[in-house]
Amino acid sequence: MHALVIDDSRAMRRIVGGILEDLGYEITQAGDGQEALDKLEAGFVPDLACIDWNMPVMDGLSFVNAVRENPEWRDVTLMMVTTESEHGQIVRALAAGAHEYLIKPFTPDALRDKLSLLGLVPVEVP
Repeated sequence: MHALVIDDSRAMRRIVGGILEDLGYEITQAGDGQEALDKLEAGFVPDLACIDWNMPVMDGLSFVNAVRENPEWRDVTLMMVTTESEHGQIVRALAAGAHEYLIKPFTPDALRDKLSLLGLVPVEVP
């Protein structure tokens, strides 16, 4: 399975990517929503995208909206992974088409649990 990790923080991309690699994912990274959108437009369609909200160029919510506007990408599971913790923000992201929402900071188990709810844990880790 392939995951696209979208975050303007290189450290955060490494953390999220490392957890996903441990779960059996192949990782592709993007530093903002536009870079991620460019990858999709070039033909890369991941099983999962983990998306930060606050990024330069194109924020996470704009990326979710852009993905949901294209029927070719409807099978991509979108999970916000962000510090935005206000209920209104969570509702906006889910209404836009995100499947799940994980608030930073989080534990590897919390990420795995969210993926498990979505049926996206390719390797069961004891």
